[in-house]
Amino acid sequence: MASPALQVRRYHFRVAGRVQGVGFRYWMKGYADRAGLSGSVRNMANGDVAVLIDLEPDAVPIIQEALRGGPISARVSSVELIEVSDEVRVGNTFVITG
Repeated sequence: MASPALQVRRYHFRVAGRVQGVGFRYWMKGYADRAGLSGSVRNMANGDVAVLIDLEPDAVPIIQEALRGGPISARVSSVELIEVSDEVRVGNTFVITG
């Protein structure tokens, strides 16, 4: 049986809609900190928010649903899974990078 740590992968999501200037990055950091998740969140030049987060595959639908909700002031129009990578961070640090 494989170790659970080996199942963790880095997932890259793009969140579109009214997601900048509404506290989305800070909400995501709080969510990740409470859940003990590692990764990062940043604003993109096109108005979207990029989320890189290390997860086990069965947690992906839970995170997608959370991203669709976001903070009360956000209006999320879509959450797109962009890429899955075997690269993961060590630890449970989640940071706002931009």
